[in-house]
Amino acid sequence: MLAEPSRIEPDLGFESDERLASRLSWMTGLRLGFLTLLLVATAFFYLRGALGVYPQSQGIVFATIGAAFALAAVYATVLRSGKHLRRLAEVQIVLDQLTWTAIVYVSGGATSGATSFYGLTCLVGAILIGLRGAALAGISGFGIFVVLCAGFATDTIRPPRDQGAANYIVSWDGMVYPLAVSALGIVVVALLAGYLAERLRRTGGALAEANDRALAAERLALLGRIAAGLAHEIRNPLGSIQGSIEMLREAPGLSEDDRRLCDIVHREAGRLNHLVSDMMDLASPKKPEPERVDVAALAREVVALASLSERSGSGDVAVHYGGPEGAVYARCDPAQMRQVLWNLVRNGVQATGAGTSVTVSIATAGERVEMAVRDEGPGIAPDAAQKIFDAFYTTRAGGAGIGLAVVRRIIEDHRALGASIEVRDGTGSGATFVVGLARANGPAKKDADRDPPVAVAANAGSLR
Repeated sequence: MLAEPSRIEPDLGFESDERLASRLSWMTGLRLGFLTLLLVATAFFYLRGALGVYPQSQGIVFATIGAAFALAAVYATVLRSGKHLRRLAEVQIVLDQLTWTAIVYVSGGATSGATSFYGLTCLVGAILIGLRGAALAGISGFGIFVVLCAGFATDTIRPPRDQGAANYIVSWDGMVYPLAVSALGIVVVALLAGYLAERLRRTGGALAEANDRALAAERLALLGRIAAGLAHEIRNPLGSIQGSIEMLREAPGLSEDDRRLCDIVHREAGRLNHLVSDMMDLASPKKPEPERVDVAALAREVVALASLSERSGSGDVAVHYGGPEGAVYARCDPAQMRQVLWNLVRNGVQATGAGTSVTVSIATAGERVEMAVRDEGPGIAPDAAQKIFDAFYTTRAGGAGIGLAVVRRIIEDHRALGASIEVRDGTGSGATFVVGLARANGPAKKDADRDPPVAVAANAGSLR
């Protein structure tokens, strides 16, 4: 379920490993092409291709090209392994800034126009790993550039011997302005790139959620058409079967085995009737009609109904109420929230073994009310935690996977009222489903514990 810690929301992570690997592959190829063009342009236009005139500068350029191709081979090897992709992206970002520094060094130092390429890496970093990548590119690029300028100012690094000293600024006074301009440009580009990456991440997550909702709505529409056609055809014969079995098992002369068979038929007919009800609830959602509801009274009512079920009534699984005896008010649709609790209790009873219990509790925290249903079953496996509310997904051999889907649909309909749901799993020691509601003060508009809906009351005997 999944509010904090696990809300009913899609994963909004920036990328999967597969998508990151694809981007890294594209960026590696584009990087090689761009570096080759840039370095060749530097060698043959800025340095005029005069190898005899600029031997040191040309040598640095060609060494940088060779290093870029060698690193590309290393990148390809790591990409093929599919491991440490995020770390690979970070290493590429920093090494790209070092590459631009080699261009800056041979093309004028602090006043080189190649400093703009530090900002280009900020964009690449944002594309690869989002805001973190843009920040890493900005910090590393400006840091390396400052080190280069400091080297010139302290005479630790000297301009290339084959270029005139007049082309380079080697004093702090002369470098203040180009350093400030470069810092401003890198910071602005990094912030913009990071902001756009974050917006893209959020937009992509919202789009994925919208697609999921559209698919879910389409499935529910199809289910609704099927359920509407089947409900009438199924329920009428079911009513006849249940009535006939009731009369038959009271007839004189039946053996104990015959009565036991009648009980089985009656129970399974009730379970099928409940399944049809769940399908109708899932396929034909009703708009909530919120009011101030005493959810403590509502919870006590559900516990009383659940105690009449076959497993609870026989002492197989005990259902307890563990909340305050006084009123606790929340804002919700009473009938729908009763259905939520009923389905969660039924799910807990079905998940637990003989001799265990299911506890329904109510607690308040500030302006929130929490209704919790805790069972003593096997817990929820990590791979099932994100799927248990999907329609038709079930971990039980005889389950239909509809009850919890109805729960999620009702909670989503109550989301505008502040409703949420989460699973707190103690693997191996049961699971706790927690429904959060907005607290409402004052008396209930009408008593929520009167006139329970026929759908819930009629199903009281179908827990198993």
